[in-house]
Formats: sequence, C-alpha cells, structure tokens
Amino acid sequence: MEIVIGIGIGLVIGALVAFLIAKSLFTTKNKNNDVLLQDRKTALESEMQERLKLLDEKKQLEMKNKFRTMKEEQDREANKRKAEIVNTENRIIQKEKDLNKSLNEYKKKEGDLDNERNRITSIREGLTIKQDEVDKMHKQQVTQLENIAGLSGEEAKLQLVESMKEEARSHSKVQIKEILDEAKLTANREAKKIILQTIQRSATEQAIDNAISVFNIESDEVKGRIIGREGRNIRALEAATGVEIIVDDTPEAIILSAFDSVRREVARLALHRLVSDGRIHPARIEEVVEKTRKQLEEEIIEIGERTCIDLGIHNLHPELVKLVGKMRYRSSYGQNLLQHSREVANFCAIMASEMGLNAKMAKRAGLLHDIGKVSEDDPELPHALLGAKLAEKYKEHPSIINAIGAHHDEMEMTDAISPIIQVCDAISGARPGARREVFESYIKRLKDLEAIAMSYDGVQKSYAIQAGRELRVIVESDRVTDESADSLAMDISNKIQTEMTYPGQIKITVIREKRAIAYAK
Repeated sequence: MEIVIGIGIGLVIGALVAFLIAKSLFTTKNKNNDVLLQDRKTALESEMQERLKLLDEKKQLEMKNKFRTMKEEQDREANKRKAEIVNTENRIIQKEKDLNKSLNEYKKKEGDLDNERNRITSIREGLTIKQDEVDKMHKQQVTQLENIAGLSGEEAKLQLVESMKEEARSHSKVQIKEILDEAKLTANREAKKIILQTIQRSATEQAIDNAISVFNIESDEVKGRIIGREGRNIRALEAATGVEIIVDDTPEAIILSAFDSVRREVARLALHRLVSDGRIHPARIEEVVEKTRKQLEEEIIEIGERTCIDLGIHNLHPELVKLVGKMRYRSSYGQNLLQHSREVANFCAIMASEMGLNAKMAKRAGLLHDIGKVSEDDPELPHALLGAKLAEKYKEHPSIINAIGAHHDEMEMTDAISPIIQVCDAISGARPGARREVFESYIKRLKDLEAIAMSYDGVQKSYAIQAGRELRVIVESDRVTDESADSLAMDISNKIQTEMTYPGQIKITVIREKRAIAYAK
C-alpha cells in the first residue's frame, strides 16, 4: 500500500516537475518569439524607412528635374521675348533715325523751295516791269502805224484776216483735192495688194460635195442580205435614215442617194456596222442607225473642237462648236461649208493684220459667219441674221455679231471688221470653180419639199429621195388614220404644185405604220 502511495506521490511530483519544466520552456520560447518578432518588426521598420527615404529622394529628384525643365523653358521664352523686344527697339530706333533723316531732308527741300520761290518772285516782278515797258512801246508803235496808214488797228486787223481767209480757202481746196486723189490711188493700190496677198497666202483645195455616196462591199451576196426578204431590210433602212439606197448591177457597190450629207454618212456607217456584224433585220437596223447617229453627233463635236484648235480660236460656246462641226457635212453652192469658213477665217485674219485691226476677232467672225446655214432654228430667217441671232444668244462680242449679220448687207455695218468679213466671203466664194449655183438651188428645192410635208400635223419624218422625184412622209399612227393619210398625200401634193417650181413630177408617199411592243420577263 505504501509502495503504491509512494509511486502515486512520485508520479504526481514527476508530473508537477514536468509541468514546471514545460512551463519554463514555453515561457522561454515565448520570450524568444517576442524577441524575434521585435527584431523582425525593427528590421521591417528600418527597411520601410529606407524605402521611404529612397522614394522621397526619387520624388525630389523628379521634382528637381521638372523644375529645372520648366525653368529652362521659361528662360528660353524670356530670352525669345527679350530678343523680340530688342529687335523691336532696334526697328523703332532705325525708324526714328529714318524719320529724322527724312525730316532733315524735308526741311532742306523746304528751304530750297523758299529760296526758289523768292527767286521766281523776283523774276516775275522784273518781267512785270518789262511787260509794262513792252506794252507802252507797242502802243506807241501802233499809234505811229495808224497815223502813217490812216487806219485804226481794228480796221487793219479785219483787212488782214479777210485776205488771209481767202488765201487759206483757195489753198485748202487745192490741198483737199490733191489729198483725195492721192488717197484714192493709194487706197486702190493697197486694197489690191492686201487682197492678192490674202488669196496667195491662203490658197487651199476645195472639195465639191455630191448628192450620192458609194458603199463598197466585198461580194454581191451582201446585196441580198441588205435587201432582205421581200425588201423589208432595205425599206427599214431607208425609213430609219431618210436615204435612198440603190442596189443595181454595179459590181461590189451600193449607191446611197440623199441631199443631206449627214444622213448619207449615217447610212454609210450604219451599213458598214451591219455588214461587219452580219445581223441584218429591221429591229437591228433601227438600233444600229440610232447608235450611229449618236456616234456621228460626237464626231461632229470633235470636228468643231479640232477646227477651233487649228485656227487658234478659244472659249467658243459648246453649241457654236457643234454648229462648226456640222459645217463639215453641209455645202454652200457646191462648196464645202466648213472649208469655206476656214478659208474665210484665214483671209480675215490676214486682211485685219494688214489693216492694223484685231486679227483674232476677225478670224473668229470669219469662222462663224455662215453658222446660220447649219442651224435648224427659224429657217425662214436669212442665214446671216440667224447667225447673228445665234452669236448674240451665246454671248459673242458685239463686233462679231455685227460682222455675221451684215456680211450680206441685211444689217447695218457698225464695226471695222464687218466689211472685211463681207469681202473675204466674196473672195472665197467667187474664185473660179469654188461654187456651183445649180447644186445649191437643187439642195434648197429638196429642203423646201421636206419642210412642206413637216408643216402638217401628225407628220413625224419626211425624206426627199430619188433626186427630189419622190417625197416619203412618215406619220404617227395614233394621230393619222388610213383615210386621213390619203387626204394628207393629196393636200401635200396640192401645196407643192401651188408653192414650188420643179421639173417633171413628184410622187408623195405617206407611210403609216403601227407597232405593238411587249416584253417577256
């Protein structure tokens, strides 16, 4: 029992000792940990202070750099302003010196002027004294002359004036006659010289337009394709172009007959495209003719522009350029109108230069003098007045307008270049072989035929073909019935018989065609 108690007491004491040892160890460990923590805290604080110190130094450095940069910029700006101020001060000082110099010069000149003024005053006073002496002596001499001649001064003056007047009158008559005779002789000689020089320096070849064109083909087989089944292709082509197409036994050739050169050219180009393409039928023919007509219009504009460039004429209105291009396909008494106008323009420039006038304006007026012949506006108006009206419409110079309108004496000439245009037009047209009066009257008769047909309501197109022996009239089907078509043909024939003179007889053919068109989509 005692052993057990002793063991128990021993265990208790051992446990107590172990507890005390453990507590001591724990306390020691805690103290060590506290010391370690304190050391770490101190190290962290030291590190933090070092970092803060470094950060402060970096910020201070940045601030110093920024301050230094700002200070340098301010210094530069201040130096710049200081330099500007110095320059301004220098300029002001220089201006002040210039002003002082000018002021000194002005004072010097003013002194010189005062001296000169005083000198002139002295001279004037001396002249006044001398003038008084001269007047006194003159009166004395006049008095002595009156006593000697027995006439007063006024009577002597009147006699002298009358005698001088008669002598001057007779002398002037002789001088005027001599001047007029010399002027006439000189003017005739100079005019002949200028005209001869003008003709010699501008001699050009003239092309005479005909009323037919020849379309060459590779073989006679093409003729059948152009004619078409029962002649439908050739009829469609004639209706679309207004040109008579003659297919005969002439080998490898088809004749295109029409007085209008533009129509013939459209027909020729359209035939060329149709034959090259190979597709020839009425619908295709109308399409090709329309495209060809538009293409020819563009070509006409190009011809007008090229003509203006060749002649050195600029800033011409586009409509006038187009009319100039149309001259290529018009003729005047058998003379190509464009070639005639170019020739007149060159004549006018040469003649105006010889006479000391504006050569460019004369050349411009010479080119435009016949534009009334190619215009379709107001055909009843003479072509000279119509050309002047067109030139005025498109803002040409009044001198050019007057020259165009007066070149056939249908308007009063008010400018020096107007007679030059008239003379040069006569020179170009009067040369041997330049014109053919018969051809011009033939063209006019065909145009009058078409104009009569177009004057009726419902007429869409009219074409004079077969040298004016047939007039084809195409009417609008919705406005002209079959019955009224017969009446229209009779009315046109009666009007032609009443108003025109022509050889043989004229056949009037009225064509009324109705088309129905639909599209499958």
